[in-house]
Formats: sequence, structure tokens, C-alpha cells
Amino acid sequence: MLTLYYIHCEHNTGCSANYTATVCAPHVHRISPEPFYHVLPGGGDRFRSAGHMTHGRMVDAELRHAQARMVVCEVREGNMSPIGGATAARSLLALALGTGVCYCVYKVLSTRGKQRRASILDRVVGMSVLAQRRTPEPPTENIPKSAGDLEPHHLKSLLQILSTNSDSSAQEQILTTLCNAAAFSVNHDIIRNLDGIRIIGALLSHTDTKIKAGTLNALNNLSMNLQNQEQIQAFINEIFKDILESELNSEVQLAGLRLVINMSVTNNYHEKMADYIPNLLNLMDGGDTTTKIYLLKVLVNLSANPLMTSSLLTSKAPSAVTFLFDSSINRDILIRALTFAANVSENLGRQQQWNRNCNYKEDSLYALLFKDQASLQSNLAPLLLIPDLEIKQQVSRCLRSSERL
Repeated sequence: MLTLYYIHCEHNTGCSANYTATVCAPHVHRISPEPFYHVLPGGGDRFRSAGHMTHGRMVDAELRHAQARMVVCEVREGNMSPIGGATAARSLLALALGTGVCYCVYKVLSTRGKQRRASILDRVVGMSVLAQRRTPEPPTENIPKSAGDLEPHHLKSLLQILSTNSDSSAQEQILTTLCNAAAFSVNHDIIRNLDGIRIIGALLSHTDTKIKAGTLNALNNLSMNLQNQEQIQAFINEIFKDILESELNSEVQLAGLRLVINMSVTNNYHEKMADYIPNLLNLMDGGDTTTKIYLLKVLVNLSANPLMTSSLLTSKAPSAVTFLFDSSINRDILIRALTFAANVSENLGRQQQWNRNCNYKEDSLYALLFKDQASLQSNLAPLLLIPDLEIKQQVSRCLRSSERL
């Protein structure tokens, strides 16, 4: 019994040929990293501060694969005979020749495809994907040279790749590219309208810490737009989950805090953050200088909202909070700690004029800061000797407001 398969071989360039052969070309996938800078703006106390530069890497990924598609069109079966043997011999010869011809056709088409082909990401960053590529890009192509030059169709392609590609390395680099693009306000609306916030936010649950950090950084840049914040707020619980479950002082934790700083600039989403105030206070105990500054930026933003006063003061707080009022501590930490205390104290003084029946637990922030007025004033008075006008102003605010409690 002799079985011959009749094969239709089709290349992805559109050319095709019929042979009694089976040919399947491998997929081509190449990633070529390249240094690139992306912007990660920091947050501010009730205002946004200038961003800072962080080194990242841009990616090229070959998207259009050189391939041959194999389709079995017909199966023929028959018994061997003397005449059939000669026919079979000719068929086998044709099979061998057809295989060779098909392979040659594939190699020619594949080579031409490599010379012409440029992936979408390759065009985005204007870099060569193929290590041995010698053919220059046509001079008429409008290839962006920086993330600020990305056009909507580039961003659409990046988001499509991000939503379908499960390779962590590619995801990390694409997130970096999108983070760079989101540093430019012109791209904020474009990315949102392309459903980019949902696509990016879906990666918050990724197990890779680099992917988490990249996701938080991209969302952080996008959060500088108030309309974007309306969509980002849907991820607040996941953002805090990443902050609290990540390693103390890690990049994931810092990236999450940067995002929360921006999200807390307005009062719109403070209520969603209220349940996490005790967790933020606990991170003060053990956090390094940068972590403490970020935590205090969030707390200052929350304390500027009078409606958050009760949530703040009833929250359980570690004793380490009182150590923030020390002349030897970092200036940025001290100023923010004083601003936070002054905001809460002033709001509490106003609220007590009509509500004097608040009961606070012994381990609450209120008990720690304001229950013992003599202790508070003894901690604050020495700070007036520091030759720093801003520190003196915040100390004076604290002392004046605490006297009315």
C-alpha cells in the first residue's frame, strides 16, 4: 500500500506552490534590547512635583514570522503493480525534487522577507531587529526617534501585543515603552481611549515583580491625567495589595506608593484608601528614608481633607510615629511629619467645636499624638531652634492648633 500526500505550500508573502512534499518553516522571533530612558514622575503634597529619570530598556520583537503553511489537500491510496512501481518511482523522484524546490522557494522568500520586514516595535524605536541586517530602512518612512514621537497606531500595536503576549521579558520591555510614552501628556487621552489603562492594569496580578513595577510605573505616569484617574481608581485595592505584600522598601512598593501619591492629590478617591491607613502607618516602622517620605506624602494628602480626619485619628498607629518629630531626622521626613500633624490637629480642632463625644482607643493615632498635650509640646518646642523657616512654620501650626484641643 502506498500513500502519497498532495501538499499546498503557501508562504506568508502571498506566494504559493503545489508539491507532493511537506514543508514547515520555523517561526522567527528575536528580541534585541537597547538602553533607553523613561520618566517616572514623583508625586507631591497636594501638588505634583517634578519627575525624575530612571534608566530602562526598550525592546524590539519580531512580529511577522517567516513561515510556510501546510495544507493537506488530497490523500491517494493504491496497490503496487509493475507499472505502478514505475509510477511510484517517478512519484518518489518528483517528491524529492518537489521537496528541494519548495525548500529553495522558502529560503528565497524567507531571505527577501527578512530584508523587507520590520516589526512594529522595530519601527517604533527606529532600531534594527535582525542582528545581521544590512539593508537600510527606506528614507521615506516616518520612524519615531523617542517615546514622545509615538503615533496612535504605534501605541495601539503595543497595547495589542501586551494583551496577547505572555512572554515576561517582552511584557517588561513593552511596559517600559508605554511608561515612556505616558510621560508625555499628549499620549494620556490616546492610551485611555485605546483601552490601555485596563490592559496595563490587568498585569497588576502578575507574579513577576519586574512586571508589577513596570505596570505601576506606567499607571503612575498615566495618573497625571484626571480622566485617567477615574479608570485607575478601579485598581486601588490591587495597588495597595501590591504595596503591602511586596518586600519592604522594594521597587514594587515604591512604585505603588508613587501611584497612590498621585491618586491622593484630589479628594476624589480618599474614601477608597481609608481602610489602608493603619497599614501605611505600620510601614513607617522599618521603612527607609525614601519609603517614609512617600508614606508621609500620602498621609499629608489625606490629612488635607477634613473628611478623612476621623479615619486618620482612629487608625491604629505604631509608637514609631512619634520618633518622626526629632531634630536629627531627615529634613524631608520632618517637614512632612509636621505638616501631617498640623493638618490633622487643625481639622480636629474645628470638628470638636460641634462633636466632643469622640472616643479613641489607646493605640490610636489620636492617643499617640494628642492625648498627652504636655508630651507633644515638649517634643515640638526644641524644633523651633532649628534655623529653617519652613520647619518653624509647621511647628508653630502644630502648637497653636494643639492648644485648642
